[in-house]
Amino acid sequence: MSNTLRNTFTRKEFALALACALAFAVFSESANAQANDPNEKALLTDSRGAPVMNGFGLCWHTGFGPPPQWTRGCHLVPVAQAVAPVAMTPAVVLPVYEKVALDAKVLFNSGSSVLRPAGRDALDQFVADIHGLDKHIIAAIGYADRMGSEASNQALSEKRVDAVKAYLIGKGVTAERVETSARGETRPTTSAGDCKDANNAKNVACMQPDRHVFIEVSGTRVAK
Repeated sequence: MSNTLRNTFTRKEFALALACALAFAVFSESANAQANDPNEKALLTDSRGAPVMNGFGLCWHTGFGPPPQWTRGCHLVPVAQAVAPVAMTPAVVLPVYEKVALDAKVLFNSGSSVLRPAGRDALDQFVADIHGLDKHIIAAIGYADRMGSEASNQALSEKRVDAVKAYLIGKGVTAERVETSARGETRPTTSAGDCKDANNAKNVACMQPDRHVFIEVSGTRVAK
């Protein structure tokens, strides 16, 4: 047998032996290669995760057959690249509400429905305190002392509560949020035994707590 024939046979044997050795080497189909691309599902990898290649730089694919073939262009997309990142939705921070209950008492001079400076100050503070309240309703109730007739005291208590409502509206409170009522002398703060003098200066001073408008409100607002 000539040397040329012997060398040719030897090269063929070597190539065949190399292909068989690579084809039957210990390998596994990588979980990463099966995740995305159809080519990657057919791409065989060894135990280290690398593509199984022959001596000519071709990779072993099982997806182009039958029969399986050695093909060019073998690539293995890493899982980190193959799997699209999941967009994280920012957590929604819900506001925390607190319940609020406020009240105030506005005093008047005897026989008068005109707001005193101290009464205006009390209302200014009340308006500041209710800032931020959600869907609140203000209840205002007018009162009078026991001096004078019952009818005149009822009318006086109505004028007093109307004066308070008008002041609140002037400070930006909507009229629909202020509910008013008047009780005249029917529910005094003092008792008959406390102020039993005649209608004099002493008795007028004693009944001062009865001449007032009581306002209150409740609602919720975002906690600070």
